[in-house]
Amino acid sequence: RDQLMSEGYAVVKGAIPSERAYFYQQKAFEWLKSFDHSLDLNNSSTWEKANLPVQTDKNTYEAYGVVHERFMWEARMEPGVVGAFAKIWGTEQLLVSFDSLNITLPGLKQTRAPWPHVDQPPRKRGLHCVQGIINLSHAGPEDGSLVVIPRSHKFVEEFFDTRTDPTTWEWKDNRYFDSKDMDWFNSHGLKPKRVEAEPGDLILWDSRTIHWGGEPTEKSKTIRTVIYAAYAPASMASKEAIIEKQKVFAANGATTHWAHDNIKLRAPYATLPDGTIDPRDRSEPLEKPEKTDKLLKLAGVKAY
Repeated sequence: RDQLMSEGYAVVKGAIPSERAYFYQQKAFEWLKSFDHSLDLNNSSTWEKANLPVQTDKNTYEAYGVVHERFMWEARMEPGVVGAFAKIWGTEQLLVSFDSLNITLPGLKQTRAPWPHVDQPPRKRGLHCVQGIINLSHAGPEDGSLVVIPRSHKFVEEFFDTRTDPTTWEWKDNRYFDSKDMDWFNSHGLKPKRVEAEPGDLILWDSRTIHWGGEPTEKSKTIRTVIYAAYAPASMASKEAIIEKQKVFAANGATTHWAHDNIKLRAPYATLPDGTIDPRDRSEPLEKPEKTDKLLKLAGVKAY
């Protein structure tokens, strides 16, 4: 928690036992292969887009009901994950985001340029959102991983106040930075850092910390596998947000990185590049989770 506050990010080592992390990764692979049985994750020649479900340009999967697959919920409810956020926020009465799955196959496409951004709008000040990555694969210096600008969370409000026009501020839950913007942060001695982690580690960061998804280099052989999950006190959510969250849950839908605010249905359909809906689209998960009391409270369906 102290590192999160001072550096804007932290890694909780071994939040999930390694054997459980391996189990969740294998369940993620099973889900991926369910769309085309010719896909062999040990044979890169089968890694064709036609064999894969529709993915966002950020390597994430959020359609097909994947957000509510049993393995996704079980990972979100791991005691070491929930417990870390409970210590940060000082309460066990938490909500969780309905966030996406990332499976990045190395060498499948051209490397994207960095896309630095924050996931908190300029009008919101102070700590509002702590994001998380449940890491299910090795993330070394050559592998896909989160890239952060340590301590940038302490400078973004000054940047917005001195380098931007408040009349242009939007209520969107993110703000992107161009190269000229980044020159200002660089002038304050802030430099990017690729976060390294092992299966079972939990990566945390303040939503005001500038970050992006770092692509694997040509040397990487690792299939990056992570689950995004953010938690926030249920007391921070408005009645309207809870109602919207319940609607998204009922639709087996995805939300943003926020657990308690900015709630909106994300990617209701798996849309192909030509704009049509993928005929393989699903309205519910392949393996439904057990709707326990704990799950329903985290989902905002049942009150604490």
